[in-house]
Amino acid sequence: MFEVLRNETLAPQVHRMVVRAPRVAKARRPGQFVIVRRDEEYERIPLTIADADAQAGTITLIIQAVGQGTKDIVATPAGGFLRDVAGPLGKATEIEKFGKVVCVGGGVGTAVLFPLAKALAEAGNDVVTLIGGRSASYVILRDELASFSREVLVTTEDGSLGVKGFVTAVLGEILADESRRPDAVYAVGPVPMMAAIAKQTRPYGVKTIVSLNPIMVDGTGMCGGCRVTVGGEIKFACVDGPEFDGHEVDFAELAERQNTYKEDYCRLDAQLDKEGRQ
Repeated sequence: MFEVLRNETLAPQVHRMVVRAPRVAKARRPGQFVIVRRDEEYERIPLTIADADAQAGTITLIIQAVGQGTKDIVATPAGGFLRDVAGPLGKATEIEKFGKVVCVGGGVGTAVLFPLAKALAEAGNDVVTLIGGRSASYVILRDELASFSREVLVTTEDGSLGVKGFVTAVLGEILADESRRPDAVYAVGPVPMMAAIAKQTRPYGVKTIVSLNPIMVDGTGMCGGCRVTVGGEIKFACVDGPEFDGHEVDFAELAERQNTYKEDYCRLDAQLDKEGRQ
């Protein structure tokens, strides 16, 4: 059993949970994730490790409660317990000293971006972080990112904070300015956002790394649910990723696969909300 030490709301439907998991905290590297289960009869949920404290034996998870499984997890109060926290899983981020790096996070993808951006800054890169959300209340980790970024730029769709619009518009301005153009871009967020960023950076030859979030069940490559096509080859995000070269990802196929079970999940969530978990 894994004790929940803290559970706080960061944004609407987004929680930050600190969980006691000493062995995971000691072994974890930026970019890796865990699979969490509230109890034996509950769904297995893959979640990126947003941060870890090896000395304290804790990991930090930032969770968007959109389905029944994530709603169950964030309903666990401080002092409560999670049945399983399995990991760390996935390949760790390959951190290099590129020079200038722009890290782009969309929505809750900012939580996944945080450990990557932090590791890149610690490796001596000049990090500019660009984050976006639907409105000011959906923008997360701004102050935390500012602690190691040279600059944090914010966009919101309604203009309630920072620049009105999408992160891609601001990134386009940075790429067009030769003096600001980065040596690498790391992007985490919705599939359409990452696809658009890869398209933007390709003409400039800027190395672009994306963190993919396909449907995942076991986290060990056995179920095949998280398969993606990268560079014309089948890969499994849980063991070969979750990070890949954005210029080689088949985003059209990924988007189609992401929508495969959308109607079933929505129907199941509606049923559970109405009847309660059986």
